[in-house]
Amino acid sequence: MAEAADKQPKGIDPHNVPHRALIMASLMLAVIMQVLDTTIANVALPDMRADLGASRDTINWVLTSYIVAAAIVTPLSGWLANRFGRREIFMVAVIGFVVFSMLCGIAWSLDVMVIFRLMQGVFGAAIVPLAQNFMLDINPREKHGQAMAMFGAGIMLGPIIGPTLGGYLTEVINWRWVFYINVPLGMIAIAGSAFFLPETPKKKIGFDFFGFAALAVAIGSLQMMLDRGSDLDWFASREIWIEAALAISGFWVFLVWILSAKKPFLEPKMFLDRNLSMGLLFIFVIGIILLASLALLPPMLSNIFDYPTLTTGLVMSPRGVGAMIMMLLIGRLVKVIDLRILVVVGLSLTAYSLHIMSTFSPQMGPKWIIISGVIQGFGLGSVFVPISTLAFATLAPEYRGDGTALFSLLRNIGSSIGISIVTALLTHNIAVNHSEIVSAINPQNLSGVMNGASGMSREAALTVLNNLATQQAAMISYVDDFKFMMWVTLAAIPLVFFLRKPDYQNSGGGQKPQGAPVTE
Repeated sequence: MAEAADKQPKGIDPHNVPHRALIMASLMLAVIMQVLDTTIANVALPDMRADLGASRDTINWVLTSYIVAAAIVTPLSGWLANRFGRREIFMVAVIGFVVFSMLCGIAWSLDVMVIFRLMQGVFGAAIVPLAQNFMLDINPREKHGQAMAMFGAGIMLGPIIGPTLGGYLTEVINWRWVFYINVPLGMIAIAGSAFFLPETPKKKIGFDFFGFAALAVAIGSLQMMLDRGSDLDWFASREIWIEAALAISGFWVFLVWILSAKKPFLEPKMFLDRNLSMGLLFIFVIGIILLASLALLPPMLSNIFDYPTLTTGLVMSPRGVGAMIMMLLIGRLVKVIDLRILVVVGLSLTAYSLHIMSTFSPQMGPKWIIISGVIQGFGLGSVFVPISTLAFATLAPEYRGDGTALFSLLRNIGSSIGISIVTALLTHNIAVNHSEIVSAINPQNLSGVMNGASGMSREAALTVLNNLATQQAAMISYVDDFKFMMWVTLAAIPLVFFLRKPDYQNSGGGQKPQGAPVTE
């Protein structure tokens, strides 16, 4: 036993980490590769459907299988890292992700593609939380803000450039390259991780199968419900009712179990850390805002503004540039400015950008789309870095593995819920607004259109008016969604007062806290 203990790797000393820059670069390549895959495949679905012989409904399983598998496995990453070593699990995750990305690219049928995407989600689930955990551990607490700025840039960059890159690869080469693009990125990340990642101690800990099973059923059912709800008309479908019941039951059983079990899957004591609990709530809200707005803009710009795919990507890209610029700036400001002030500023900028978006009209040019995108990028960048820092500022290192897993999970669930809500609101409001607008059509409107275009028949005039009514109803509905997200953002501001200031900021930021090596 003594020899085994001697062979265990020592904890990571954040003040003495060789090759820190190369480690962070390797981690960020893996993060960008994984996050990119959450959106890059969306634009390639029509081409995939034709090649794989799938229907419009069944092709969505290419997305659903990945999302559900990743959601279920994400909470498991903390336990796996503690039991088998964080370096080892991270390496397996990246290698598995690259292998199944390549297999997705050569898939010859829908069934095979869904299986490969499911496995891609299983392996990719651990990449983001373990990378965040490493970046927190290899940097002293007073440098966590700078580390989270780099981490946040990768998290924000993926969803923003994913649709543009996916559209370009699909149009210029073919859809299979949205998966092959992961191979070179992954190979560099694997090489860097193999050479530079430090080892962490392994713990012989038991596995709470019942607790994990309850949580897996809950998360899997919730993601299935959110992903398929819009296609099945939500609670008009029996499947959605079943998935909702399983999700509620699973979460209830999991909650009762972790509060009563001796060694639960997730230690409930970590939720007593106020910053972690509030940080999880904030990242949930950020998930709603980030991907919900990204889900609304492409169809709006394509269907109402008549922008081609590449133009849509170019108009939306300044959002990512704004986020990255602000994150790099915030990474330096966290040492001198109260992080809670930065969160309030970021949420205020985000709310203002959504207010601008609520004034969009089909007659305007791209100017205000770009301006609102840059402001929203500034806002989200100002929020993500402080929240990522504050959430773990007071958390005991032994809970960090599970904490980063939950942080990633809540961001993804927030994204799914946000997309589902705004999509459902959009569909409902378009029907209501169209009905109200059409009811205002009268013989005077009709004759005006017919007189404006000589020789136009009554049927053609009705078609023109209906198309205009549809466009106007859709635009009003998009604007209503942007207003809804603005109020959600403003409602999150009071929660800032529940966050605690990190110790190194209380001491003025000048003195470096010594701390012990991380031995989780």
